[in-house]
Amino acid sequence: MESTGIWLVIGILTISTLVGMWMLFEKANRKGWEALIPVYNMIVVLKITGRPLWWIILLLIPVINLIVALGLIVDFAKSYGKTSFPEHAGAVLLSFVIFPYWGFDRNTIYRGQSATEEFHIKYPYRKSAAREWGDAIIFAVVAATLIRSFLLEAYTIPTGSMEKSLLIGDFLFVSKVNYGARIPMTPIAFPFAHHTMPLIGTKAYWDGLVLKYRRLPALEEIERNDVVVFNYPMEADAPFNRPVDKRENYIKRCIAIGGDTLRIINAQVYVNGKKGVNPKFAQKYNTVVSDGTDFNPQKLTDMNIDAQRRSDVDYLFNMTKGQALEIKAWANVKEVKPYIQSASMYDTEIFPKDPAFKWNVDNFGPIIIPKKGWTVKLDSTNIPLYKRAIEVYEGNKVEVINHNQISINGQPANSYTFKMNYYWMMGDNRDNSLDSRFWGFVPEDHIVGKALFVWMSWNTNGTFLSKIRWDRLFMGIK
Repeated sequence: MESTGIWLVIGILTISTLVGMWMLFEKANRKGWEALIPVYNMIVVLKITGRPLWWIILLLIPVINLIVALGLIVDFAKSYGKTSFPEHAGAVLLSFVIFPYWGFDRNTIYRGQSATEEFHIKYPYRKSAAREWGDAIIFAVVAATLIRSFLLEAYTIPTGSMEKSLLIGDFLFVSKVNYGARIPMTPIAFPFAHHTMPLIGTKAYWDGLVLKYRRLPALEEIERNDVVVFNYPMEADAPFNRPVDKRENYIKRCIAIGGDTLRIINAQVYVNGKKGVNPKFAQKYNTVVSDGTDFNPQKLTDMNIDAQRRSDVDYLFNMTKGQALEIKAWANVKEVKPYIQSASMYDTEIFPKDPAFKWNVDNFGPIIIPKKGWTVKLDSTNIPLYKRAIEVYEGNKVEVINHNQISINGQPANSYTFKMNYYWMMGDNRDNSLDSRFWGFVPEDHIVGKALFVWMSWNTNGTFLSKIRWDRLFMGIK
């Protein structure tokens, strides 16, 4: 019902806008009905304003069309003698009110093609310095917002969950285009603030209007081993209760996609029964046994290895396989072996946090990742795995009665067909990553974009020019 009401309002506003355009077209000696034909009505607007007809191509290109349309609306208003900022803002934001008002207003007449030199000579108009700056700032904000929403957005790596593939202080660009730009679900928000206003700490968005999840066409599907930015699913819960697109941004590697069967055995990921690809710079804690000689702390710092001493000869080093091989060759090292939790160890913090699944970070599964259209047979043994996805992410009420009777939306259920694709995300720093092993699946509506390349890398521990990690500038992300 709520969705129907929203579409009814949108329909009324669209009709009102078209009525206004009909009347304004007639004032420009055009046929009023031309306003009702999609695409053709924009060709007529180009003729009314004097813009070249090839601009229609720009109006067909996603994102660019939004920027061009804003300028075209302003030109359209100028063609009827509307030159003030409030008039232009009204035409852009309230066209469903302003266009009919101008259409009925006898004093509003068509003056000519506002984008032509002849028009500027006939109707000279000079903006004040304040107006010039104001228009420039507004255009910059609108353009930047559209670019961030639909093309590219800059992110920084705040934690070490992806080290050493990505380092704390890496600044990277994330493409919204590759997986299809997500239409803003919470459209009324403060520009450039994600979920919280700087300084004052209040919400940077209004959740009174939350739109249905939709995406623009994608260039590619998410593939295993892609590095993906997504919204943290657990912020659907208290105390945050944030809308999907306002949940915190996380970056991890996609280990498995919808339909895959995932298992972790002794820290090795298996997908569909085959060994998963181990990232080149993936890290794991290793037990290192020395001959009693201390390690050079500066050498470990230079290698960016987190070292923990457990006894006089026993250490834990968090490092890549390559580093493990290097350290194993040191003269004072007697043994290096991965630190792996045994399959018998039960970690209560691991998904699905149910004693029926006694899993840990190194031994987990098997588990099937839900896929859109997949029907899962539900029973008391697997409902802990899929209850959150069915209830929280897909908006159903799930009840388990007497431990074996499952009810969905008040009706007995022994199966469920998923409406979205889901993904399994893990950090490359496997022992220092809060990821799907702790909170489960990532729904497709939480996907933000694909990490492309590092454009800047800042080392806070460096000095002067060494603060910049020069070797990482414009480094592609794999």
